[in-house]
Formats: sequence, C-alpha cells, structure tokens
Amino acid sequence: MSSTDSLGIGFVGAGFITETFHAETLRGIRHAHGAGIYNPTTSTAERVADSIRETECGDPAVHESVGELTRDPDVDALWITSPNFTRVDVVESVVEAIEDGAELTGIAIEKPLARNLAEARRVVELIERIDVAHAYLENQVYMPGVAKLKDLLWDGAAATGRPYLARSAEEHAGPHSAWFWDGEKQGGGVLSDMMCHSHKVNKHLLESASGEALTPVAVSCDLSTLKWTRDEYADELAENFDVDYRSEPSEDYAHATVFYETEDGEIVVGEATNSWCYVGTGLRITIELLGPEYSGTINTLESGTDVFFSSDVEDETGYVVEKQQAGQGEMPVIPDEANAYGYLQQNRHVVDAFRDGENAREDLYDGLEVVELCMASYKAAEEGARIVLDDVDLEDYVPEPARGEFDPSAAGLTGDD
Repeated sequence: MSSTDSLGIGFVGAGFITETFHAETLRGIRHAHGAGIYNPTTSTAERVADSIRETECGDPAVHESVGELTRDPDVDALWITSPNFTRVDVVESVVEAIEDGAELTGIAIEKPLARNLAEARRVVELIERIDVAHAYLENQVYMPGVAKLKDLLWDGAAATGRPYLARSAEEHAGPHSAWFWDGEKQGGGVLSDMMCHSHKVNKHLLESASGEALTPVAVSCDLSTLKWTRDEYADELAENFDVDYRSEPSEDYAHATVFYETEDGEIVVGEATNSWCYVGTGLRITIELLGPEYSGTINTLESGTDVFFSSDVEDETGYVVEKQQAGQGEMPVIPDEANAYGYLQQNRHVVDAFRDGENAREDLYDGLEVVELCMASYKAAEEGARIVLDDVDLEDYVPEPARGEFDPSAAGLTGDD
C-alpha cells in the first residue's frame, strides 16, 4: 500500500469486543477505517456500522457472509473476533474466498486462536496457504503500563540480574454472552477465556527486549468452580443463558505456573490466576514483575479516578468500567479503557504492520504457542501433576470442561468415586 492509503478493515463478528474496543480504536488510528462487517445477527452488525459512521471512522458495508465480506474490494484486512467455536469455519471461508481471487493485505485473529491445539494448527495451516500478513490480537502485551513496567525494570536488571518471576491475574464476575458459559463451544471455562492473556503477558515480561528465546519446560495447574455451581447462581445461568452448570460445569477459577528455561539455562517462572467469581468494582487486571532487588506492579482498578453514587440515587449508573457490578457507592473509573487495556496500541501496530506487508509483532505463531500452554495447563489439572512439555502429547487433547467431563467436586479433586 502507498504511504497515504487508509487500510479498510472488515470485522468478522460484531459482539462486545468489536463494538466496545476494536471499533472504538479507529478514532485514534490515522491510516485505517471501518470498511465492512459481517455478523450472524444483522441488526448487531448494523448497530456497530452506525457507530463507526457516527464517529466518521468509515462507512462500513454490512455483509451477509464471511466470503462476501472477504471479497469486498474496499476491505483490505480482516479482524476476526467471532466466537471460538466458529474460528476454523471462518478462516476456511476466508481462505476459500482468497484462493478464488479475493485480495487481502492482512488477517488479525482475536484471542484465543482456537479451542484446542488441533484447531489452532488448522488455523495456522490455512493462513500459511495464502500470501497474507497475520496478527494475533493479544491486547495486554500492548498495555502502556506493561510497556513502561518492562522498560523500567529491564533497564534496572543490568545492575542486579534479569527478572525471574512474572505474575498476572485477570478477574471479573463472568462473561457477557451465553456461548462463553458453554464448555464445548468456548473450549473450556475461565482458563480458555482469560489465561491466554495471562500466559502471554507473563512470557512477554520475562523476555528481554533483545528477543531472547524462553523455552517453556513444565506446567502445573489447578481448576475449580467456586461460585457458579451454587444453586442460586446455577439458576441464574439457566435463566439468563440457558446453560446447565449443574450437569455440565466449566471452571470459574484457574491457577497455573509455567517454568521457562532461558538461553543461559536459568529457570524463570510465570504465574497466572484467573476467575469468573471475582466480586468487585469491575474487571481487574493485576500484573507483577519481580527480580533481584526490584519489582513492579500494575492494577487496572487503581486508575486515579473514582466516582461515588449515594443510596439516594434511584436509577442505576451508566457504564463506568468493563463488567462493573455496582450501581451505588464508590467506583473506580478508567477514562479510556481502549487505551488502558492496550487495544489502541495493538491495533495501531497491526495496521502499520499490515500496511507495510509484514506480520505483526504478535503473530499467529504466538497464538499457537499460547494455545499449547493452555492445553498443557488443562492437562496438568486433569492429571493432578506437573506436565513436562517434552513428554506430553497435546495434539488431539480436548480439555475436560470442553468434553463435558469436568467434576469440580471434592471427588473430582481427589479422584474418589
């Protein structure tokens, strides 16, 4: 593309992540615009298209199929944000359209890349068949706080030694849409949904800026369902999402540890904790990086801006922060979530990379590695033992929650009948 061309973005999927974050970032990207949208529910696609037009960030056409969107001459690149269970079918449709003559500059795919390793490999194999740049959309590694934390601590590491422990946690009260609660459709529970973030940001922080290789050696993990199998909450899921968490639960809590080996033979560790059972003032992302004689911390709910609504306010408040539950009392405000969570920086980088005909810094091979770490985490939890990655075959592995075989009871933990 020429230096003055604007990248026409087509969105496959018009759900929460597209409407709230990806479409919003177009306001802050000079050389990109919304060019097209496909979503199974046309009214949802129309709503997002209208919002893009209202902000003068494009005039996207609403399409009736993935193939039609891909063939739109005004669409230069795709942002694929559709649900996990559609991922392989969507990529197959895109590749078929390109092999039939459609032209694209780039394809970006939202986290996680797929529900399991077999599907993730299929996605990568399909994209490798076509000459198109690609990106893995993992926003947390682009968070401004993460970038500054890494720069400052790695500068200090020159005096005392490299970082050796990264901790990442993402917690909230549960997903927005019904398919997230369906273990088969989603690929599992909170681990599949959010530990993909935590594994990636931990490894990113533990890697030096010079691009050293960190090799994952072993993984341990524990899963549980702490809240959503309780009667009142299982009833709530059944009523709101038509999901039976009593008979087919997924995990709402997960904790995993990944042991990496550095090029110098040292061991460094990434700890990930994720939950759908956090009750607080909204989505909370906490990140830490520790090394000899230094440490750094991020907490997204410590924004420096707070609001308070007394009990005399009869109506619930409007949108304050993603997944905020309260309508009264004191609440933190994140003034610009798309920026704070890294979506703006991510999409700016991906647009620049695609306009230059290059893969993004985080490409689909990174997404494939993350899926492998998530599958190793599920396998470790299922076996109740640390997994050595060189000794385990994960190629056809499907996690217990995705198989409908997860038992969060004491019997499931102990192996007793």
